[in-house]
Amino acid sequence: MTGQRPPETRATDLRVPALVIAGTGVVWLVLGWIGAQQGWGLRTMALIDLAAIAGFIWALLVTFWIWQRRRAAPNKE
Repeated sequence: MTGQRPPETRATDLRVPALVIAGTGVVWLVLGWIGAQQGWGLRTMALIDLAAIAGFIWALLVTFWIWQRRRAAPNKE
C-alpha cells in the first residue's frame, strides 16, 4: 500500500479529540467548582478558562484536520 492506513486505524483517529473534549469539560467544571469553594482569584479562574478554551480549540482543529483528510482520500467502498 502507498502509505494508506487500515480503516480500523482511521476509525480510531477521533478518539483522542473526543477524550480531550470530554476531559477538558470535566476538569474545567471541577476546577471551577473548587476555585469557587476556595475563593481563588479572578486571574486564576481566567487562566483555567483560557486553558479550557485552548483544549477545546485544539480538539476542534484536530477534528477539522481529520475531516479534511478523509474528504480528500479516495472513497473505496
